[in-house]
Amino acid sequence: MTSIAIVIVTYNSAAVLGGCLNSLPSEGVDITRVVVVDNNSKDDSVAIARAAAGQLPIRCVQTGRNAGYAAAVNAGVATLADEKYDAIWVMNPDTRLRPDTLRILVDALSEPRRGIVVPKILNPDGTLQPSLRRKPTVGRALAEAVVGARAGRLGTIGELITDPREYAEPRTAVWATGAAMLLGAEMVREIGGWDESLLLYSEETEYALRAADHGWSLWFDPRAVVEHIGGESGTNPKLAALLVVNKVRLFKRRHTLPAAGAYYAAVMLGEGMRALQGRRTSRASLAALMHPKRPPKLGD
Repeated sequence: MTSIAIVIVTYNSAAVLGGCLNSLPSEGVDITRVVVVDNNSKDDSVAIARAAAGQLPIRCVQTGRNAGYAAAVNAGVATLADEKYDAIWVMNPDTRLRPDTLRILVDALSEPRRGIVVPKILNPDGTLQPSLRRKPTVGRALAEAVVGARAGRLGTIGELITDPREYAEPRTAVWATGAAMLLGAEMVREIGGWDESLLLYSEETEYALRAADHGWSLWFDPRAVVEHIGGESGTNPKLAALLVVNKVRLFKRRHTLPAAGAYYAAVMLGEGMRALQGRRTSRASLAALMHPKRPPKLGD
């Protein structure tokens, strides 16, 4: 039986963590360790995790600060150095596993050079939560700037894949949301940890792109299903700004200066258009893009 280690990153997650832990399977996979990494929560997140230790092999790690998602994942993986496992399941505390999800993903991970496997993600009401992405390009940034979310339904011109038909069958993707993903242990050892400089947002993009650079693929299996309550990036101006700034930063790292400049301009166009329409998140994003050396910071 495949052995799985689980890493859950918490930050004031008391309202959702219990449901997340309760959804972890008891059959079909061997869970060797559940590491709950807490980023200095002010609520009862740590207490809830410790209370579940009687039912699950839980280990709590406290970073002592709001270190960001990537740093917390790395801290969790670091505690597994003496553990034996075949894969690492990384999940947000506001996710819930449907039955057989991990078993299905483990089976899918067995293919050679398949390093990341992800499930279908649903909203709490059962509707699809688009989670797959195509490769970031200047053209796709421009399409999403002009057309918005509808670009995902127009062939392949959008980065975010929004057409439900694209989620009906197993397939490869360039990257996927980091809220729920299974990572092969061999790949993790080969490519190393997550990029902590990105703090929050785009860290999963960087990780998937780096995995591809090393010849590892990302696979989507819709038979595996995870419910995701979802974060605040669509409503919280600071988080929205951080999301936009980080995707521009990441694109700049991986492309030539002219391409990076064109990508920046396309994203600026889109946020500027929506800021003029009164969208608070776009106004914050536009301000952050104009001052890239002072990116939005998370609270402690």
